[in-house]
Amino acid sequence: MVGRLLLSLVWAMGLWAMAQGWELRVCADPNHLPYSNRQEEGFENKIARLLAEEIGARLVYYWYPQRPLLREAIREGECEVVIGVADGHPLFLNTIAYYRTAFVFVYRADRNLDLASLDDPVLRGLRIGVHVVPGGVNPPARALANRGLLPNLVGFSVFGDYAKPNPLSEPVEAVVRGDIDVAIVWGPVGGYFAKRSPVPLKVVLVSPEIDPPFLPMVFSITVGVRKGDEGLRDLLNRAIVRRWEEIQEILASYGVPLLPLPKPSL
Repeated sequence: MVGRLLLSLVWAMGLWAMAQGWELRVCADPNHLPYSNRQEEGFENKIARLLAEEIGARLVYYWYPQRPLLREAIREGECEVVIGVADGHPLFLNTIAYYRTAFVFVYRADRNLDLASLDDPVLRGLRIGVHVVPGGVNPPARALANRGLLPNLVGFSVFGDYAKPNPLSEPVEAVVRGDIDVAIVWGPVGGYFAKRSPVPLKVVLVSPEIDPPFLPMVFSITVGVRKGDEGLRDLLNRAIVRRWEEIQEILASYGVPLLPLPKPSL
């Protein structure tokens, strides 16, 4: 009973906010499919729209290319949230996680590679495409380097050429062309572009989930909220619970490989 009353109160607050012309200000990348683009075709665009509707706010975007600039924008107060932030990110307040996924192998189905593990001996004879993160760490690339496979790696910028559509697709496109044998990319990227590939591709979750001693390949994803705005975070938490099934349907429709994550209760 108390839970229903709280949800009713949140809904009433949302209607009041909409009447007052309240905006949900979202920082997003204008050319970053499958996540977002200026045409609002990404799955994060769809999720942002759902959440804004649920809390009764008008959705407003602030477009910033490249993820580091998004963090700067939210810190400076231009926007309030970033959709799709790893749980525990130190620069944000995190909502509850609304999906959990992992890095994946992507390779042509006609190659019959049967890959699943970073320890598979066949990797030693393959050209392996990975995204390069300037100033950051790509967990699969680090894990493969630890295994002596650095010479096998072919790097692709995680930001890509912004003059071209779909810059994140480059490793998957290289697999399709045969320029590399396999790509190891973040699950949403692999699933989305494999689904749209002109040739059949295999998308397989990378194992182990945590490479010893502690290099995770699996992450839970949240909405990142500007620090200090606990009220908005709590409002979004309730919106995520209320629209949980719709969010999961959006993710599945974009080919996001989903690991088990029970629906939370508030």
